[in-house]
Amino acid sequence: MKKFTIEIEIDQPRERVIELFDNPDNLGYWQPGFVSFEHESGEAGQPGAKSRLVYRHGSREVEMIETVTCRNLPDEFSGTFHVPGTLTVRARNFFKEAGPDKTKWISENEAESHSLLMKIMGLLMPNCSRNETENFMQNFKAFAETGADVRKKQ
Repeated sequence: MKKFTIEIEIDQPRERVIELFDNPDNLGYWQPGFVSFEHESGEAGQPGAKSRLVYRHGSREVEMIETVTCRNLPDEFSGTFHVPGTLTVRARNFFKEAGPDKTKWISENEAESHSLLMKIMGLLMPNCSRNETENFMQNFKAFAETGADVRKKQ
């Protein structure tokens, strides 16, 4: 299991960061390859709720199930992201005021590989999950601060 923490400062008030982060309609703006988000069970956005997320990686689609584990906004939003037979990521996201118009986003992650291929990839590319998470966070920062849209780069 790989554990890592990433921190980023966003030049927006915490209230605005939470408003953007908490809206699934915004995922496509900052998550490359995002295709869809579909709520499946439980009360949407609340602990225990499950949703299906679909991403396109090259010519294939990858589906993952998000399970919300904590919703204590504006301080914390956490969940588990499971790609069946492949990978599970537990992500704890904390949002702290870092000034009048600044927010610090702290993301604590644990990634666990379930397949031999993913375990080998983890050995060959040990920072892959960390790099992808950091990229998502940088994309979100650009989206929150300037309205940047990753779909325009694809």
